[in-house]
Amino acid sequence: MWDTLAPLGRDKDSGGYRRFAWTDADRDVRDWFRGQAADRGLVYEEDRNGNQWAWLGDPEGEDAVVTGSHLDSVPDGGAYDGPLGVVTAFAALDALRERGAAPRKPLAITNFADEEGARFGLACVGSRLSAGALTKQDAFRLRDADGVSLPHAMERAGFDPEAIGADDARLNRVSAYVELHVEQGRALDLTGDPVGIASAIWPHGRWRFDWRGEANHAGTTRLVDRHDPMLPYAETVLAARREAALAQAVATFGKLHVVPGGVNAIPSLVRGWLDSRAADQETLDTVVRAIEEAARDAAAREGVDLAVVRESFTPVVEFGHALREELGRILPGDVPVLPTGAGHDAGILSAVIPTAMLFVRNPTGISHAPAEHAERADCHAGVTALADVLEELACEGRKEPACR
Repeated sequence: MWDTLAPLGRDKDSGGYRRFAWTDADRDVRDWFRGQAADRGLVYEEDRNGNQWAWLGDPEGEDAVVTGSHLDSVPDGGAYDGPLGVVTAFAALDALRERGAAPRKPLAITNFADEEGARFGLACVGSRLSAGALTKQDAFRLRDADGVSLPHAMERAGFDPEAIGADDARLNRVSAYVELHVEQGRALDLTGDPVGIASAIWPHGRWRFDWRGEANHAGTTRLVDRHDPMLPYAETVLAARREAALAQAVATFGKLHVVPGGVNAIPSLVRGWLDSRAADQETLDTVVRAIEEAARDAAAREGVDLAVVRESFTPVVEFGHALREELGRILPGDVPVLPTGAGHDAGILSAVIPTAMLFVRNPTGISHAPAEHAERADCHAGVTALADVLEELACEGRKEPACR
């Protein structure tokens, strides 16, 4: 499976992936998912929000157990973030069949649409829509860098955007969602464990900073006469690093848009996006507030206007202790439990259904980059762990003869 998925949406120059929502590359990986479902004789569905489902058992049945992740990527992302959870889900189902397990509950594998938010700027669009955390009206306002709206992009891809919205009936039939994901850090590498269990997701958000100055000639305008928005932007980047370090949080300016964008022109507008995350809400608020204050002070010194807009926010997610502890009971040995600073569909869905996460060791900690990696042996350990969990949850006891 991995070899058939790996070439899809990969950039030949960077080696990274550009599987953006509702593009040709996204269509290719969605076709791959549909093919995997067909190869296993599973019932295939696409829900009203474009999320893909592959069912073993009755899709209308109660108490379904669901696993999966996403197949889209950040710009030049790695191969494992998202796809590992989908590939291991199909592999875990194969393992269950090899064991002779016959789940009593419906079992589904999912690919949630537009998890990364790389195209429209909002992460977890598919799961947010399904969980009712994103309204149809707000979704229709989303635009990509070329001005294409989300509904127009969905329509181009053959979906009806008028149908999007909360999917209560479907989610009410789900008793548990377990997402496997490559760890996006080095905690497991440092402990020497191939698999871990998630405890919580840090609160995190995205803020857009617009510095508006005065466009002018780069060669003829005296320094003292300039209102250059690039200067307060640069100072704010440094402030973000400083404030995050003081609070043991993280803050990153990773995307920038400059107008008019000429080498020999002083910008009229610098637009930068801040991503910040912390272990708790109070710390995150303190960091972002300090960054904004530094940005305003720097803008005032240069005679530049500043507007700050919070584009998205996800509060802290504490995965339900009951399901998390159940995973710890099912898996052999002393499996480490660890928090993460990365957002996931499981975090969004946790507001409406019981969710849990498994992590597979990342030997370098690199993620959202082409060098992202997990050893094949650790991936197989993840398959085994996921299969054990699914067998226990869907069969209600792996050791009962009726489950075999």
